[in-house]
Amino acid sequence: MSELRFTADHEWLRAEADGSVTVGITPYAQESLGDVVFVQLPELQAYAQHAEVSVVESVKAASSINMPLDGEVVEVNAVLDATPERVNEDALGAGWFFRFIPQDAYAIHGLLDQDAYDRLIKANAQA
Repeated sequence: MSELRFTADHEWLRAEADGSVTVGITPYAQESLGDVVFVQLPELQAYAQHAEVSVVESVKAASSINMPLDGEVVEVNAVLDATPERVNEDALGAGWFFRFIPQDAYAIHGLLDQDAYDRLIKANAQA
């Protein structure tokens, strides 16, 4: 498993050995949302960076999941259709949302690393 990268929208990304990138929401996002009750997964197709690809609904709110980089969604975590609570139980593991093939394989390195993401969370808490 490689190092995680993050977006300012509280999504995590993990580059896989096969060239795909797995995406989910961070524990911070999951805790902010509360108990997840529904996940609308994306269609298997190409999306532009920042396009809305998924929606996660909780007892508190609904939130859009945006495409973190240009690429093509090639797999979704269909388990979330029947058990969206997996996001609550294991946001960084079994609660992943989708996998995609990035248009630029190196673009993931331009996203936030763990230290930068931790600083973002700290800044949000102080705001």
